Amino acid sequence: MTNQLEYERLLHGCRDDSFDDGLLIEAELEPVAGSGGTVKPAVYEGGRYQTDRRWASPSDAVPQDVVVIDNVPSQANRHEEQLRMDRAASGLPELLLDLSDMANLPSHLPRVISSFQFPHRNADAYLRDALCDGVEFSKTNLGRAIFHATASEAGPLAAWFPQALLYGFWQSHLGKKRTQAKHARAWVSEIIGWQPASRDTRVMGLKGDPLNLSIDEAVMHDPNDYVVWEFGTKKADGAEKKTKLSELGHGQVPFMSQTDGAPAGVSFRRVTQRASLSLAQLRRVSMGSGSADADAAVRALVAAIGLHAHTLAFGRGFALRSGAELRTARATVTWLGADGDQPVELGGIDATRALLGAAKAAARDASVPMDGWDADPLRLTPSDRLRKAVVSSWPDLAD
Repeated sequence: MTNQLEYERLLHGCRDDSFDDGLLIEAELEPVAGSGGTVKPAVYEGGRYQTDRRWASPSDAVPQDVVVIDNVPSQANRHEEQLRMDRAASGLPELLLDLSDMANLPSHLPRVISSFQFPHRNADAYLRDALCDGVEFSKTNLGRAIFHATASEAGPLAAWFPQALLYGFWQSHLGKKRTQAKHARAWVSEIIGWQPASRDTRVMGLKGDPLNLSIDEAVMHDPNDYVVWEFGTKKADGAEKKTKLSELGHGQVPFMSQTDGAPAGVSFRRVTQRASLSLAQLRRVSMGSGSADADAAVRALVAAIGLHAHTLAFGRGFALRSGAELRTARATVTWLGADGDQPVELGGIDATRALLGAAKAAARDASVPMDGWDADPLRLTPSDRLRKAVVSSWPDLAD
């Protein structure tokens, strides 16, 4: 019989004197379209996939070709997005950079950036260039504490950026003579496609046009604003660059070819996800207070965040991107213990929420800093120099 993962086991594994190793989650995935259906891997510069050769098992005679469908940083970002959406229910701390008074931003850009969306978490330039009640955040007591926090003095991060203790950070945006604190991720997750049927298929198609306008007609246009264009080559107000009508969206255009088209979805023999939580890495986290109970409690809190985030993100069918809709066919969770590996159950979303709740209560009892937890988000505003950078990138265009 498989045991439910309880908070006491998690806490014990996080103690300094524990010899438990961690937690391993392994899942067999299948496309929503069915086994063998195509899955679109992440595409990188040059229209390339992240490819590799890996051993499926120690008994294999040769390694297998694989494509990384979703890599480690991307999986962490998916966790963080789910935590952002669940923040009100879970009580996680959050900082918000409020851009709502910047009228020039196009509608597809966010008016508010959450601390769960900062690319570098507590080490992000958006946080460095924010104001708190009109004062540069980096010069406030809270800002200094967050920017100078380390894994061994992790109180400010426990209070405001606990996700950074799970997914890692590098404080690299303050300058060479300032802190360069680093902390490696304790949670590692990937989705892999094994034995791709092909890696060279390209998406091809034709952009239609009911009037079949001539695609070779010359026009003058504003490259920043396609609303401003004039037929012919005569320069008009705001129209500065010569191009073809097809570049403005008119005419029937083959938008891809076999040589320059975007990579298409791939059919794989199997698709797997492997996620691991390293207790050895988590045991690097300390409050710096000398309290072993506080250290174990904050580590268990961080671990519970990861388990809850994983269930939120992947505990049901999920969509990574267009053409990459997957569901879990089978999954196992293994506690990598000092006395041997044991299968455990995470349960559903209610179970991981309860686990996180128990970890929160225990952390408070152990005097772990929890200032931002179960509180309204801390709202920040952009500094003048950040405002200028935003306006320069997104100037006001004439209607």
